[in-house]
Amino acid sequence: MDTKQDNSKFKFGLVGRDISYSFSRNYFANKFKEENLSHSYVNFDLLSISELNTIIKNTPNLKGLNVTIPYKEEVIPILDFLNKKAREIGAVNTIRITQNKKIIGYNTDFYGFKNSIKPHLKKHHKNALVLGTGGASKAIAYALKKLKINFDYVSRSEKEGVRFLYSNLTEDIIKKYTIIINCTPIGTFPYVDKCPDIPYDAITKKHILYDLIYNPDETKFLSYGNIKGATTINGLEMLKLQAEKSWRIWNKS
Repeated sequence: MDTKQDNSKFKFGLVGRDISYSFSRNYFANKFKEENLSHSYVNFDLLSISELNTIIKNTPNLKGLNVTIPYKEEVIPILDFLNKKAREIGAVNTIRITQNKKIIGYNTDFYGFKNSIKPHLKKHHKNALVLGTGGASKAIAYALKKLKINFDYVSRSEKEGVRFLYSNLTEDIIKKYTIIINCTPIGTFPYVDKCPDIPYDAITKKHILYDLIYNPDETKFLSYGNIKGATTINGLEMLKLQAEKSWRIWNKS
């Protein structure tokens, strides 16, 4: 039997928990088919990030991974190297695995978010509320800094760096922050009747409501924005952009 590595057929995958819905698996399966590539993309549904080292060791031809909730921060200690931007952000959503099994972490979420919101920005979009404080929110915060947009975090509980609690949000606060970004999983399928608890009556046509969720296409959060005439954006374009950026990283020589 020929045991040499087959360089025409690599394996890629998604690391997360409860990820059967995975955008990434379908996206890359279609990409490989369209580009006539023999690669495969699988889901690694882990109960603990500690399982990842074994998977990398025991999966032949594994070249790259995407990382999703809840492991974007937890994965960092097991990496061999961390890209500069990922280090500044403090979260990883893309991993490149070298031929000698070195594990290098990157963040492409910020790139996907920045380039998907940029076409919608106007002069009055100076302040943003970031709903949630997890790994995804860190990439959003990094992108907002690069776009020179002021932002504050909203959380359910008091913690360092958080300016507002949901319970403290007023209509006046909402009017001041004309970009509101949902970085929480609230409203994801199948829990489509839920949404972040904010004063939606204060939303105006000048607002952008951006939801990192892509399933459903229109979350309850976005539907309230649409009722008020706001610009609404779901997470699909961000996912496509970050996926393509991941692909370029995996194919670095």
